[in-house]
Amino acid sequence: MERLDEEPNFDPSNNGCMRLAWWKLLTIALLFYAVIGGFLLPVPALTQLGESIRNLYFHVCMWFAMMILFTVSIIQSIKYLNNKSIIHDIKAKEYAAVGSFLGILGYSTGAIWASYTWADPNNPAYASLGSIMREPKLIGAALALLVYGAYFILRSSITYMDQRARVSAVYNIFAYAMLFPTIWIIPRLLPSLHPGQEGNPALNFNDIDARMRMVFYPAVIGWTLLGAWIAGLKIRLEIIKEKKISNV
Repeated sequence: MERLDEEPNFDPSNNGCMRLAWWKLLTIALLFYAVIGGFLLPVPALTQLGESIRNLYFHVCMWFAMMILFTVSIIQSIKYLNNKSIIHDIKAKEYAAVGSFLGILGYSTGAIWASYTWADPNNPAYASLGSIMREPKLIGAALALLVYGAYFILRSSITYMDQRARVSAVYNIFAYAMLFPTIWIIPRLLPSLHPGQEGNPALNFNDIDARMRMVFYPAVIGWTLLGAWIAGLKIRLEIIKEKKISNV
């Protein structure tokens, strides 16, 4: 296994380390644009959704960012299995952690959105709370997040670093594979209140109004870069912590 002390030293007092990279400035700009544009720019007038359609810039974009971070995580796990470098295990864990956090935020914003658009006790045409709780998309998303939650429980239950990294890498591949049936495949085979049951929602230009595309895609990039930024900070902190432990 590759030793952590073979990694380049990170010196916080180094001005080069403290200077914001161009992509970090881009992240800040994109998120400011997504938030301000998301609340102020015009959106389609849809009867059932109303102004709540602006939540698309948060709920859906966070899930897109989650999928990208999970993809980076599994790539790092595969790299670890190939060369047994502990750095890849650390990266896999932190990208999965930030991806799970964005997934929880996306799930929460989706649940709040559903409470305003799918359930209304004063409107008999809307679904009941029981129907919403049986919604395949919500159940599948919850299962996917629980599978990743088990990933972190598994990691914390194994003491030896080599064994923990190896078992976690294999489980991470399984967790990523479970995303597709729980989020994408099974919910589309069942009756659902959730939009986008056909086609490729948000990937096809025709699925989103042209005015919303001006904010949607920059928001996806912004949330993804923010997740990568946070993961990068967590990776550096974890490397510093592991170095201190190995030097004791």
